[in-house]
Amino acid sequence: MSVYEQVSIDELGTPLSAVTFVVVDLETTGGSPTDSAITEIGAVKVRGGEVLGEFQTLVDPGMEIPPYISVLTGITSSMVAAAPRIGSVLPAFLEFARGAVLVAHNAPFDLGFLKAACAENGLVWPAAASVDTAVLARRLLTRDEVPNCKLATLAPFFSTATQPCHRALADARATVDVLHGLFERLGPLGITSLEELTGLTKQIDPERRRKRHLADDVPHGPGVYVFRDPRDEPLYVGTSNDLRTRVRSYFTSGEQRSRITEMIGLAQRVEALPCAHDLEAAVRELRLIAQHKPRYNRRSRFPERALWLRLTEEPFPRLSVVRRVRPGAGVFLGPFPDRRAADAAAAAVHEALPLRQCTSRLSPRVVGTACALAGMGRCGAPCTGAQSVDEYARIAAVFRAAVAADPRELIAPLLVRVDRLAAAERYEDAAVLRDRVAVLVRAVRRRQRLESLAAVPQLVLARPDGDGGWQLSVVRRGRLVAAGNAPRATSVRGTLPGLLATAETPSGPADEPAASVDETELVLRWIEKPGTRLVQVEGTLACPAPGTGAYSGFLARVEAGRAERDPFADSRSLGTRARPERVTPGPGARGGAPLGSPA
Repeated sequence: MSVYEQVSIDELGTPLSAVTFVVVDLETTGGSPTDSAITEIGAVKVRGGEVLGEFQTLVDPGMEIPPYISVLTGITSSMVAAAPRIGSVLPAFLEFARGAVLVAHNAPFDLGFLKAACAENGLVWPAAASVDTAVLARRLLTRDEVPNCKLATLAPFFSTATQPCHRALADARATVDVLHGLFERLGPLGITSLEELTGLTKQIDPERRRKRHLADDVPHGPGVYVFRDPRDEPLYVGTSNDLRTRVRSYFTSGEQRSRITEMIGLAQRVEALPCAHDLEAAVRELRLIAQHKPRYNRRSRFPERALWLRLTEEPFPRLSVVRRVRPGAGVFLGPFPDRRAADAAAAAVHEALPLRQCTSRLSPRVVGTACALAGMGRCGAPCTGAQSVDEYARIAAVFRAAVAADPRELIAPLLVRVDRLAAAERYEDAAVLRDRVAVLVRAVRRRQRLESLAAVPQLVLARPDGDGGWQLSVVRRGRLVAAGNAPRATSVRGTLPGLLATAETPSGPADEPAASVDETELVLRWIEKPGTRLVQVEGTLACPAPGTGAYSGFLARVEAGRAERDPFADSRSLGTRARPERVTPGPGARGGAPLGSPA
């Protein structure tokens, strides 16, 4: 007896005969949307070989049409004088093309102009798929058939009913016939779906196509996938909420990263590691990348290379940038993603506190000579005996209090100086200092949030799974030690004993974090998602007060004003130029507030 397997819609793809295409062509005043404008739009809507409708209009470009363009297209300035502007035309065109796949000959040109016009007029460009008939022709035709893939060359080759003449609607009609002629070439290649057509135009390597079978045994559902080489060494580790769909995309979608193409060529098998939910998948991915350091992963391969800002433990402590946290070796702030971020935070601290910046170890019993920073008021010159250990300790205590609970004495003088620079119209200097302060505040906030979670002996969390059940996580000292599910109509309380019985027991001292900073941050993000419930808590889950809550508005303003600019991109010296605000340290306040409450 034969056994038949039902193929999923995902695997079949979208049949080309069922896809609605809108073939569009533009005429413009020049070659770039930055200094040129659209003069005509023509479009034809087709599905299954049948024309469903046409769209055509002249457009007033708001500028004179160059004579050579008029000679080429036949469109003159007088012809478009009474035509609508592009802002009035676009809504009608977008409605005409709604839900369709856009097609154009040399698509980057036409779609580039349309996208720029939408952006200029405050309209949202639709997230539509697109097909470039010029690229498709290069894949399907040979030099023996056509000398080039220009529309004027392809039209007679495919005997189009309309000849292209540099008018938008006529060229769009010709492109429709070219598209259908190219579709006839797809049959022998076995390409029948939109997804396969997209893959063809995106130059998927034939070697990648031949390895599609590596995804055959990958299940659906959340988890981690590992591409392995002939020696079974991990090449690449990834995660997805749907393993099968994600792994198949490496062979059938438009994945174009060159390093991934190279990785696929080396891969011999794909290992799938199903997980209970997305948090377990993200944590397992993080651990596998840190353990195996796959050559094709770029993110989180070397957590040990993270940088920390350390206040040393000595009579006259100083700030230094280090790679490892050693308990009892001082106060540590971080981690920072790179040296520029760590240096920016250190520069902000030195702007407010006259901590010494020399690297030698000082003794209160040995008197030396002062450096230039002492003369500038940047240091109290403890090396000369001008500052006692106790006096210096009161300055260092401000940094310790800021990291532990209360950053107000450290941050307030910096914000005053930012305002002072802005009032003096030194806007660039104010922006540089503002961004450094933002780096410092973010680092303090991150450390306080993570330490609050890492101090909890055990935490049981539950999140709705969207189907009436719950996703469960057991966290100990910031480390995910167990994950499971309580399906619909199953008691969470009844599921917990078995989950806790199989939970991992973290190693190391009980008063130290049991996980990497990145893992603890993943757990914290999961906690803060809407709908997460605290099922059990052993110990106290709290954030320090007053914390960094008072600076949320400041950080929001900085983020809004960055305009996607790198906050660490300032290449000037990190040395400050003026005397820092003098600090009158007070006792550091310590306290507790429920996690998530305003501080």
